[in-house]
Amino acid sequence: PPFPLSPLPRVPQMETEPLLQGAGGSWGVYGADEESRRSDSSGPRSSGSRQSSGSTGGQLDDLCIQQAAVFIEDAIQYRTINHRVDSQSLKLYRWYYSKACQRFLSTTIFVILTLAFFEKPSSLSLTSDLRFRHVIWEPSCGLMEGIEALCLLLFMVDVIIKSYLIGWEEFRKAKWLIAYILVLAVSAIDWMVSMGLFCEERVRVRRILRPFFLLQNSSLMKKTLKCLRQTLPQIASVMLLLALHLLLFTMIAMLLFARAQNSKENKEWKTYFQNVPTSLTSLLVLLTTANNPDVMIPAYSKNRGYALFFITFSIIGTYLLMNLLTAIIYNQFRGYLLSSVQTSIVRRCLGIRCAFEVLCCGHATKAGRRGSLRMMVSTSTVVQVLQKVTMSPMHKQEIIKQAKAFTHDCVTAEQFRILFDELQKETMREHPLKPEYRSSFLQKLQLLLCHRNADYVGNLMVTVHLICIFVALVLDADKPMSERDGFFSEVVNGSFVLYYLLEMALKIFALGIKGYCSYKSNLFDGLLTLILLILQLSSLGAYGFPHPGWNPDLHGLLTLWETVRLANMLIVFRFLRIIPNIKLMALVAGSLLDLIKNLRAFAGILVVAYYVFAIVGVVLFKDKIPAPNNSTNSSLNTHVASPENATLRCGTYEQLEYWPNNFNDFAAALVTLWDLMVVNNWQVFLDVFSRYASPWSKLYFVAWWLVSAVIWVNLFMALILENFIHKWDRSYHMSFSDQESEYQMSVQDMFRDDLEEPTEEELLERLRQHPHLHLLKGPI
Repeated sequence: PPFPLSPLPRVPQMETEPLLQGAGGSWGVYGADEESRRSDSSGPRSSGSRQSSGSTGGQLDDLCIQQAAVFIEDAIQYRTINHRVDSQSLKLYRWYYSKACQRFLSTTIFVILTLAFFEKPSSLSLTSDLRFRHVIWEPSCGLMEGIEALCLLLFMVDVIIKSYLIGWEEFRKAKWLIAYILVLAVSAIDWMVSMGLFCEERVRVRRILRPFFLLQNSSLMKKTLKCLRQTLPQIASVMLLLALHLLLFTMIAMLLFARAQNSKENKEWKTYFQNVPTSLTSLLVLLTTANNPDVMIPAYSKNRGYALFFITFSIIGTYLLMNLLTAIIYNQFRGYLLSSVQTSIVRRCLGIRCAFEVLCCGHATKAGRRGSLRMMVSTSTVVQVLQKVTMSPMHKQEIIKQAKAFTHDCVTAEQFRILFDELQKETMREHPLKPEYRSSFLQKLQLLLCHRNADYVGNLMVTVHLICIFVALVLDADKPMSERDGFFSEVVNGSFVLYYLLEMALKIFALGIKGYCSYKSNLFDGLLTLILLILQLSSLGAYGFPHPGWNPDLHGLLTLWETVRLANMLIVFRFLRIIPNIKLMALVAGSLLDLIKNLRAFAGILVVAYYVFAIVGVVLFKDKIPAPNNSTNSSLNTHVASPENATLRCGTYEQLEYWPNNFNDFAAALVTLWDLMVVNNWQVFLDVFSRYASPWSKLYFVAWWLVSAVIWVNLFMALILENFIHKWDRSYHMSFSDQESEYQMSVQDMFRDDLEEPTEEELLERLRQHPHLHLLKGPI
């Protein structure tokens, strides 16, 4: 023979060796002309290369199959492929990213974050009200610290595994991983300080750092944070304009409402514009409309012309600059997020192409006049790899089906890429076949029950039931429990529960038990029906059959009226079944569900902000507000302990009895921050903490307002708009049968139309730079 036979080249187990010795020339762009150009420059291939690429039917090494499966999983999850690819590392890699391991890691993060509720100051009290707060249990020193130490040890194992899997070269580039190690080091040192001081230290730095563990575990959170950081310069420009607007109107206000000689005319000056900090605070609160029209009433009562000042300020600040800030956040953040999501798309394409290159075995075909080796993968190999990939069963089944449909039992790079376009498509729910009945009457009855009008009748009955409940509530609204007649409610509820049971039985008859359970709406209806039946039977067993004037003595685990109220609330939930039948309502509900399911990373950013500000708030403001005198006696709760508390000026913290809103424990701090984010009456908190803590405390609350109410709320509004617009456009291209599809839109899907897939040259160049694969750039 012209070439001596040589054994098949061994697929290397060590990463220092080339991964594909015989497939090194597979860096061509497919197509006849490009293949011809590639054949001109390739030159003769080695015998080992010919031998390795000459048979498409041979079995590939198990390592190649394992590598390809991992790269496909990386593509599905938008993960980077720059990790170790030897056999042992791949086993560790798949174990680390398995559902069980990731859930365990998420549970560890959840545990360390929830420690703040139990650590001193403990949130284990029935109320956060300063007058009645009594802590049920305070943990002893070492208990919470022991749980925290265990979590930190698990995080250390996590960072060691991550560092090993990506290797030293990639580790030096991983800023988040380096920061992970630094946070763990600081947390460990602070933990040792706490134990040395017997848990008596006031400030624990590691508590503020805990949200980092949540951030670093989510790639989308990290992308969102990066986008926010890049958007800040544009936000800062508008914030500077807003600050100038505030300063300008502050100076004008201090000139307009200067102190007069007559004390009766000084109310505006004394209350809102006494000095520069007070004036700035008053106008800042007016910017959020929280103190409108209170802030202008003293001046407006003297002269109606003063209203022009406040109206002009609100038009420029609230309706122009704040809305301009919303537009900038939406536009700039969307652009930066788009570029970040583009990286995810590149990762998916790169993972799919890398899997193909690993599997490549040469299939000799003639391409053009000169002839060349067109790299292909056998269909059986593709199917073998797909069987090992962890992915959605419906997607896997469809991809395997398409792979087997290819002619010539071979798959090219382009065909291999097209296979995974199924990941972007909707998955159709396949319902079990309906039972077949021999009787013509039963067949007609089955056809009638499966008709859409049967659902309309069910929705109508639920609506009638809801109207009956509403009428009963209106009639009994002013009556005490002892005077109410439960006859009407019990008879109505019992009758409709019987109807719901009949409806459930007829649906099971028409669809079969498996077919009935395959619809989520049926499961929802069936579960509520069974709960209602149990409640009704319990009521009958405890109180007997209803009759006119029926109002038995209240007793038992659930009293009669508690049972009725619970049943009515469940019926209100059952009314939600009409949502899928109203297109616009279904569109809005679908958008909300997508936000809950797929945009959790953006909510995670807010969780991080809440956590950090709550911890800082507890450190700064714990026990700053004194409890009123006789705080355990509710009849004396208007009495106060200090001279400042004794002046119950209208609109103050004390007069409004905002005692539960404080920073005395972590849970109370979270609720207080929520009230501040809503910005209704947030000037009350600015006032009370500036009086009891420090005037500089206003900076904390203004910073929280900027982070939560300005940046995050506007960001979330932009995401809702993007999600809804995408759903709205998609709804016009759907047939009615598409309503049963299981479609969960991700952030990548939301920006799909604006994203560009990388070219083949870009993919191949990135593959050449892989730190562990060492694919050859040309023939050997």
